[in-house]
Amino acid sequence: GSDKEAILDLITSRSNKQRVEICQAYKSLYGKDLIADLKYELTGKFERLIVSLMRPPAYGDAKEIKDAISGVGTDEKCLIEILASRTNQEIHALVAAYKDAYERDLEADIVGDTSGHFKKMLVVLLQGAREEDDVVSEDLVLQDARDLLEAGELKWGTDEAQFIYILGRRSRQHLRLVFDEYLKIAGKPIERSIRGELSGDFEKLMLAVVKCIRSKAEYFAERLYKAMKGLGTRDNTLIRIMVSRSEIDMLDIREVFRTKYEKSLYNMIKEDTSGEYKKALLKLCGGDDDAAGEFFPEAAQVAYRMWELSAVKVELRGTVQPAGDFNDDGDAQVLRKAMKGLGTDEGAIIEVVTKRSNAQRQQILKAYKAHYGRDLLADLKSELSGSLAKLILGLMLTPAQYDAKQLRKAVEGAGTDESVLIEIMATRNNQEIRAINEAYQEAYHKSLEDDLSSDTSGHFKRILVSLALGNRDEGPENLTQAHEDAKKLADVSSNDSSDSLETRFLSILCTRSYPHLRRVFQEFIKMTNHDVEHAIKKRMSGDVRDAFVAIVRSVKNKTAFFADKLYKSMKGAGTDERTLTRIMISRSEIDLFNIRGEFIDLFDKSLHHMIEKDTSGDYRKALLVLCGGED
Repeated sequence: GSDKEAILDLITSRSNKQRVEICQAYKSLYGKDLIADLKYELTGKFERLIVSLMRPPAYGDAKEIKDAISGVGTDEKCLIEILASRTNQEIHALVAAYKDAYERDLEADIVGDTSGHFKKMLVVLLQGAREEDDVVSEDLVLQDARDLLEAGELKWGTDEAQFIYILGRRSRQHLRLVFDEYLKIAGKPIERSIRGELSGDFEKLMLAVVKCIRSKAEYFAERLYKAMKGLGTRDNTLIRIMVSRSEIDMLDIREVFRTKYEKSLYNMIKEDTSGEYKKALLKLCGGDDDAAGEFFPEAAQVAYRMWELSAVKVELRGTVQPAGDFNDDGDAQVLRKAMKGLGTDEGAIIEVVTKRSNAQRQQILKAYKAHYGRDLLADLKSELSGSLAKLILGLMLTPAQYDAKQLRKAVEGAGTDESVLIEIMATRNNQEIRAINEAYQEAYHKSLEDDLSSDTSGHFKRILVSLALGNRDEGPENLTQAHEDAKKLADVSSNDSSDSLETRFLSILCTRSYPHLRRVFQEFIKMTNHDVEHAIKKRMSGDVRDAFVAIVRSVKNKTAFFADKLYKSMKGAGTDERTLTRIMISRSEIDLFNIRGEFIDLFDKSLHHMIEKDTSGDYRKALLVLCGGED
């Protein structure tokens, strides 16, 4: 038998340069090939990992690409990952290593194994000719952004050659500015346009290029997460990235991983692998960030980029629009017919209720009462049941009435649903909050503030009561004040109990305007190299932490906040139908179209697809109409 522990200890604690020297010394001392001996002695994933570590980086990449294009089928994901992420120097070394190891031309082999625009872009990347000048021309940035827009969104069909030329040749610094400019002029990130305009492996390759331009650490963190999430592990991907990045940017990848997925790379590897293979991977990972609590510059850059994206004004669009040929009396008759006699025509009810705006539904309620002397809500309640009833009845209330009802349910009876209180109070604007207060008083003959005060306590109560006032500033940012506010949030040394950390966060997060808070978050990152959300999670706990995080996420990007909530309501076993119903109702006329875009950007699947997969029957039909389309 072989001493695997000794092998993994030695090999994972040496640099690649030292491992190459060990191979040479082994050959000199014993006249044997160390890699061949390791292959003979070890097996499975552990053998693949150790042998990969023994190869120089360029030869490792060459072997991965050779395996990807050999035999039946092609591993396009491997080709994309390597060629989209390597520098010019790394590409040149790879091409030379491939020639040396296999006596073949890499470009010729890739051309023979791929096709179309995918092949063309791979060939461009294989040249290793990306511009490297850090001096950027503003005029050229504007021109490239416009050219990309005209090549895709503004063109019937797509000019793929323009995408290939700009994304394949321009410098990283230049392209980052192009992406920022594109967001301003197109009102959407370049990634969303690529998804809409391109397809197949070409689309995946271009998205990978964009992600690597923005942040290689974020790209590899995402690849590692996808390699381990769900059932089974994509060990080839896991091994390739852990080996290839271990001496380049693994610390950055680790911290972006923890920031983005709220768990450490170390812990995910620990849970997802076993034996010597696990031990070796954990040595390469180098540490558990859940225990360390450090924050590396790359994670701060990712957080800063997220702030920049959130600061760009994008037109908000709902998925439900007022019906053009609206007839309140006619709709009232359709609904009465659907509920009269034996059985109920749920399809007719869905057709009317989901395809009218809320203002039109209020007119239908009045027409129904005038025509039949009956309460439409009461009739719907007696005819429908389960999830569909909750959805249809919710749609028939005004937005303020609906929110008031959800808040009332959250505080009445045994226990409090803090997550509902946080979601509603942290995301509504002043006008919406004031309307909720009026609706609550009218429906329950009590003030919302009194019920929140009696059902919660401590700093959490103070946060909710402050938000319930609906007195948030509505002015623009004030740079001087933002700097002072950021300083206040960053100060952990204050011993004054009347100026506790929670009090300082409350006084700023619950009262300042959204544009101002975005500037505060930017100043906070500059000042501390931390994202404010990371600081909250590290320094607070429980409902107070969750409330502040929800406010921060709502300020940064409200549509992404709701996309995340929707995803969590459907992922895994079972569906949180209360959350799903609440968000689909409350956002359908405000920003559900934008939420759909964020959903597909964040989770690589459409909201429509996930609803279709995770719900059933008439409830699903109604949700899909509200969703408004497949992305």
